[in-house]
Amino acid sequence: MSEQSNRVRVCSTDDVMPGEGHYVEVDDLELAVFNVADKYFVTDNQCTHGPGSLSEGELDGTVIECDFHGGAFDVCTGEVVAAPCMVPIKTYTVTIEDGDILIDV
Repeated sequence: MSEQSNRVRVCSTDDVMPGEGHYVEVDDLELAVFNVADKYFVTDNQCTHGPGSLSEGELDGTVIECDFHGGAFDVCTGEVVAAPCMVPIKTYTVTIEDGDILIDV
């Protein structure tokens, strides 16, 4: 049995400045959208370690540092790159169509 995915619009590429995060709510999802050299990445916004908001964190290349405690993740893969985080964040497959950022959910 195969899983069915739905593609949903997250925001416009114009909404996400290079080197920054952008917070978006889509249905029941709280997402962080990142622009890394005009490549877009979407992750869950909530840090897996605590109450931090990743969209409010400091983006350095592809690494987002949580604004609450300094743990960090790679926005491309969701993998943890700095403690105290231990659990990866969820990432989404991104498609760009007509200037819109879409994800598969």
